[in-house]
Amino acid sequence: MKEFHEDAKQKLCQRLSGVVQPEQILVNEKMSAHTTFRVGGEADIFVEIKTSADLENVLAVLRSEGLSKRNEDFYLLGNGSNVLVSDRGIRGVVLHMSREYGGIFLAENGTTLVCEAGAALAAIAHRACESGLTGFEFAAGIPGSLGGAIVMNAGAYDGEMRQVVESVRLMAPDGTTVEKRAEEMDFSYRHSILKEEPLIVLNVTIALASGSQQEIRAKMEDLAARRRNKQPLEYPSAGSTFKRPAGHFAAKLIEDAGLRGFSIGGAQVSEKHCGFVVNKGNATAADIYTLIMEVQKRVKASTQVTIDPEVILLGF
Repeated sequence: MKEFHEDAKQKLCQRLSGVVQPEQILVNEKMSAHTTFRVGGEADIFVEIKTSADLENVLAVLRSEGLSKRNEDFYLLGNGSNVLVSDRGIRGVVLHMSREYGGIFLAENGTTLVCEAGAALAAIAHRACESGLTGFEFAAGIPGSLGGAIVMNAGAYDGEMRQVVESVRLMAPDGTTVEKRAEEMDFSYRHSILKEEPLIVLNVTIALASGSQQEIRAKMEDLAARRRNKQPLEYPSAGSTFKRPAGHFAAKLIEDAGLRGFSIGGAQVSEKHCGFVVNKGNATAADIYTLIMEVQKRVKASTQVTIDPEVILLGF
């Protein structure tokens, strides 16, 4: 990403304050406050996006400054639940899809929800339950927001976003918008077309089915209990750290390599669930990164299977 000197930061912030409220613009913002790992250095400029108009206007300013490349000049952040930001931080601009950009609306047909990109998956699941709609229970415990969930086709407990998405409204870096049907999103395991194309999620139409509110709530409670019993929710983490390699489970490979409880600095392979790398309280991003790389190396040496990080690494 582009690095800004202080005078350039000030100039860009002045321009941005012409299209969003000044309090939406933060300089040298600590990313540890915006990631579920609770680590990470400073972002040069951090902008809270509260509406689609905010996004369109901010992108226009960035384009005029020659900053049009996503993941180079600017980066999009939702709940920060699947990213590891380096201790050096993020050079450039971070656009944070605020929870205020998280509207959830029930369509007239009674079985479809239209949700904005900043909506929490848990909030969508609870709204679906309140509306007597089934199909989204799997996502109730995923600690992410909708935009990021679409990018990576987030899933849990045999459910994935591709099973419920009807269409996605997107914005290109040039400010134009397009709507894609689910079949155009190239959904696969932890992948969508947004991994390759620089499009930004604005809102998503989610198609569900009528069901028993009591049964929906019971299923969500059951999945929540299973999470509490099996996952180290008491520590900061980014959820499952590694993708599932074909024909294997990452957690079992890590355990079989003798790495349960393995730690570097304040980072540890969870003793409760080997698929999670956790921050025991004083980890640095470097600790977590080094641990991830070491686990990957040792699993490869022990099993001849490559496990790739599911977590997005920024600034390394």
